[in-house]
Amino acid sequence: MQKQPDSSRLQELKNQLAAVTAERDATPGIPPACYADTDLLKQEQLAIFQQGWVCVGRADRWPAPGDFSTMDIAGVPLIVLRNKAGELKAFANSCRHRGSKLLNGEGNCKKIKCPFHWWTYDLDGRLKVYARMENAQNFDPDDFGLVEFPLHYEDGFAFTSFDSNAVAFEEWIGDFATLHAPWALSGWKTTRLREFEVDCNWKSFIEVFNEYYHLPMVHADSINWLYPEPDPVDTVSGQYTTQFGATEGNAALLADSQQQALPNAASLSGRERSGTRYSWVYPNMTFAASQDSLWMYQAFPITPERSHIVQSICFPAETVEMEDFESRAQHYYQRIDAALAEDLPFLQQQQKGLNSRFAQQGRFTALEPSVANFAYWYSSRMAAALKQG
Repeated sequence: MQKQPDSSRLQELKNQLAAVTAERDATPGIPPACYADTDLLKQEQLAIFQQGWVCVGRADRWPAPGDFSTMDIAGVPLIVLRNKAGELKAFANSCRHRGSKLLNGEGNCKKIKCPFHWWTYDLDGRLKVYARMENAQNFDPDDFGLVEFPLHYEDGFAFTSFDSNAVAFEEWIGDFATLHAPWALSGWKTTRLREFEVDCNWKSFIEVFNEYYHLPMVHADSINWLYPEPDPVDTVSGQYTTQFGATEGNAALLADSQQQALPNAASLSGRERSGTRYSWVYPNMTFAASQDSLWMYQAFPITPERSHIVQSICFPAETVEMEDFESRAQHYYQRIDAALAEDLPFLQQQQKGLNSRFAQQGRFTALEPSVANFAYWYSSRMAAALKQG
């Protein structure tokens, strides 16, 4: 693992970050230290995850009142739950008494009860039970509700922000809804959700999902045949990058399962009925919207070389209602699992190389434009953070 840079290496890092530009064919990539240095991870948590907006998942992950999940987003313990009115809420997972973590894992709850001293909150975060506080002067329970973060939706994706000075969500997401309108994603349902950890940096995990360059080397016998040359990367407004590509078959199925293809989404027409759009909403959520399914990843840093991954697979609501949906959907899950199993050994090997203090900035091919777009976005924010620090 790379060590904290001294003053000369810190200056070198600042120079490397400043060298990353929007010129995809001329720019170097993100400095390797940003994938390997523990102290830089602390800066990254602040500059990349705790400013702006972060996707917490598909909103239908929490369908019923009381459904909740806990997560750690770059050092911020979070509770996401649906209240009794059906509204999705995001709270700091920290008791207002003496800071204990309130909930773990996921499930359904009627209230939020601190396991330490039993302070209890309703599903709107209001403090309701606070025993033996009769001696506390000027204590108003209305002032001790859970810290709440804003939540916004776009096409069924839910986003929150820890930054009181964050840009408006509408500015952050830009023209995302317009570009993805053909899929009508707000009406799609999540049918499979997995969480697991991988031995690579979170950026590496999402980068490989957004480039065609590795396909002949890593997926030669599985999915490479599906993907001819993609369209150029789109010009967008907002903090995301996206690229569409036609496919030779159904990109969400392996060769021996093509006959199991589900119906195309009814909203699609033209080229979108025979291709896949790969989108990456910064910083750490990416998905592929094909003609009949969507598979999505969120990647959260644990350490520079280990990440927590959330995988969601979605289909149009009308598809999920089909009588044989479950049996046919299994073939979609198998395809995702097969590609992931092929990617992971290479990501682990890449991480070992990035850990070397002799690793250097690289360059981008014509098949990696979305990765280059992210490199510029990321490097600009990290450079500004290090300059202030």
